[in-house]
Amino acid sequence: MDCIFCKLANGEIPTDLVYEDEKVAAFRDVNPVAPVHILVVPKKHYVSLEDIPFDEMSIIADIHSAIRKISDKEGFAVDGYRIINNCGKDGGQEVPHIHYHVLAGKKLTKLVTD
Repeated sequence: MDCIFCKLANGEIPTDLVYEDEKVAAFRDVNPVAPVHILVVPKKHYVSLEDIPFDEMSIIADIHSAIRKISDKEGFAVDGYRIINNCGKDGGQEVPHIHYHVLAGKKLTKLVTD
């Protein structure tokens, strides 16, 4: 499989890793839109939320648990942050591997829209 996020999450391509466990990896976005912009991905490949079998939906809880740990470790839990998941072409998803954008480090006053 030629998935950039699979390669980043599984250490095949170097990245600025901020969190890793057996199921989830998180790394800094190379094109940040906020002072803190972290991508959180499952190590197992799923195209989007719609691709996850119902009996494997616990991966979403694993991702959110990782986000909580990251927010504490990185120091933005108290001031707050935004979590974004784009699902499918019309939802703005650009990489076909489910991923969550965690944005922090400044006051986010409105949703990012075109």
